[in-house]
Amino acid sequence: MNEYTLPILFGVIIGTLTRMLMLRTDYRQYPTYLHGKIIHVALGFIAAGLGTVAVPAILEEEFTAITFLTLAASQFREVRNMERNTLTELDSYELVSRGKTYIEGVAIAFESRNYLVIFTSLVSTLGYLMFNIWVGIIAAVVAVLISKSLMSGGKLKEIVDIQFVEPRFDGVGLYVDNIYMMNIGLPVRQAEILRYGMGFILKPKDFNSRSTIANLGQRQAILHDVSTALGVYRDSGTPALVPLAKRDLDDGRIAVFVLPQERDAERAIEIIGDVPILENAIRMPSEKKKTKKGGE
Repeated sequence: MNEYTLPILFGVIIGTLTRMLMLRTDYRQYPTYLHGKIIHVALGFIAAGLGTVAVPAILEEEFTAITFLTLAASQFREVRNMERNTLTELDSYELVSRGKTYIEGVAIAFESRNYLVIFTSLVSTLGYLMFNIWVGIIAAVVAVLISKSLMSGGKLKEIVDIQFVEPRFDGVGLYVDNIYMMNIGLPVRQAEILRYGMGFILKPKDFNSRSTIANLGQRQAILHDVSTALGVYRDSGTPALVPLAKRDLDDGRIAVFVLPQERDAERAIEIIGDVPILENAIRMPSEKKKTKKGGE
């Protein structure tokens, strides 16, 4: 063994463990257990190796060896494409689809986490080589905490107030609060909707939030998460039982109508609040006003 063997081994272990910590299967069951996890842990191991080996290469002034990091970036970009293609194919078989915006957000997250692994391994190995193993451990802990912080985005409860409202019919029109959802003419379907249906009003906390939740992809993410966690009372070929999210054009509120198999209003509010704010759905129209004012 040479002087770099133990630091490299240390960095690879820390990086792989970091990827395992960031790999979480929740109620959405993605990534799948077990094979889906094996793929991402293996990619995390490769990323850890790349980040670790970069430090000895720099110390030995082998600067040409750093160019492989650019190659790694292109390879991990394929991770995003893999996740996007897989989820897009699966989405057509979902009773309530994720939507393209949600899928793109998941794909970006899986790519970016490999870069966080490279960062963690690099920092840990650098601390070990420049000082000692204890400094390396401290650097590893700090890097892992930073990675955990960066991987956790915003939640919907941070930008909206959520209220449960019983859906109602006015003639054949289905309403959640005063927001029209759709027409249901069959009495049998109306009875099913009143029995299983639940309505929620999402009130934006500011103008930026109003624009964000207006995004169709963000709304579809809400419907998918609620239907995944609580089940959905529908089957293919039943358009009258499709969950919907409609917008009040006057004040920007969103009415969410779902038909869960488990009718639990408090849990549904909790699930809606934990829906991630999709990066591609975030809008900040108020920033335009500040920029314009500053430019003048």
